[in-house]
Amino acid sequence: MTRILITGGGGFIGTSLALALKDTSKYDVTIVDNYSPQIHGENYKNSELYNKVKDRINIVVGDIRNRDLMEKLILDTDLIVHLAAETGTGQSMYDIFNYTDVNVNGTALILDIIANKARHIKKFIFASTRALYGEGKYLCDEHGTVYPEQRNTQEMEKGDFNVKCPVCNNNVKLVSTTEDTKLTPTSVYGITKQAQEQLIINVGEALDIPCVGLRYQNVYGPGQSLKNPYTGILSIFSTRIKNNKPINIFEDGNESRDFVFIDDVINATMLAIEKDDANNQLFNVGTGRAVSVIELVELLYKEYNEKPNYSVTGNFRIGDIAHNYADLSKIEKLLSFKPTVTFEEGIKHFVAWVNQQEVQDDNFDESIEEMKKKGLFK
Repeated sequence: MTRILITGGGGFIGTSLALALKDTSKYDVTIVDNYSPQIHGENYKNSELYNKVKDRINIVVGDIRNRDLMEKLILDTDLIVHLAAETGTGQSMYDIFNYTDVNVNGTALILDIIANKARHIKKFIFASTRALYGEGKYLCDEHGTVYPEQRNTQEMEKGDFNVKCPVCNNNVKLVSTTEDTKLTPTSVYGITKQAQEQLIINVGEALDIPCVGLRYQNVYGPGQSLKNPYTGILSIFSTRIKNNKPINIFEDGNESRDFVFIDDVINATMLAIEKDDANNQLFNVGTGRAVSVIELVELLYKEYNEKPNYSVTGNFRIGDIAHNYADLSKIEKLLSFKPTVTFEEGIKHFVAWVNQQEVQDDNFDESIEEMKKKGLFK
């Protein structure tokens, strides 16, 4: 039986993955997680995610930066799925040391242990992110394929949220982002994940350990934290709606993301674990469809059977991108992956789950005030 260690295994993706692996009866699964209060609440033992796995999976509560702990765990495993990370784009712009320490140094420690004491590791799968692409790939009428840099703050303050050609500064057309797209992360989070990805690929190649990077798009579904005000737009908006508070839609509301349902993410991750064709590859994991924030909000209010209560304010956060959606050609070809849950179906599942949960305290306004004080919210 293959022994698998999932770092960050107590989180939204990790919990679902651990249970899916357990159900195959082919894997002995251990998860390590610090059960952050920002995600799980002050007492993680009361959280839904913890209680879903506590009697089925070997749980180790601890930090991936703890060398003694990680050495013990890695020496007793065959395959690693590295999900542990700090993930909030906005929060990363001022919690810089912590994001770098966890995402880069935590990863470096794991690789250091593998290189020096655990060369037996058979495979290393890790969660990457669409944030590496920044604004991603666009087409300019004059200059063809371009990879825009971060949008100009002065233009955004004037209400121009369009993405511009880096050569002529004209508006450009969004196209799907392929894995060979130039990496231009616009947030500290994205930068740390780029460093993490490069570390893993480089060390894996040097040690002849197959590595697989999964560049997840915006993952959502039942089990996503409703407590975290820094990440997960569906959860944030749902908590606002359940607390009868208005939703502030940033920018012009046309900004868009590729929302991928948790079941499809788990399927893609299982394929990466089990298929040799995945080895030493990077894959987009999404739906290949861009959904605007206004479209998302309207659908949420409809599914919650609530009267829409939102405004498009023109506010924006430094570090946010306008658009991004995945090209899935590579993962379809090599792993035969295709998403099976449409956005409309996924929202129904998500809303049904939220309606069964206790209404959580809404701390989104406090998170925005924190960003305002740092000069990162306009």
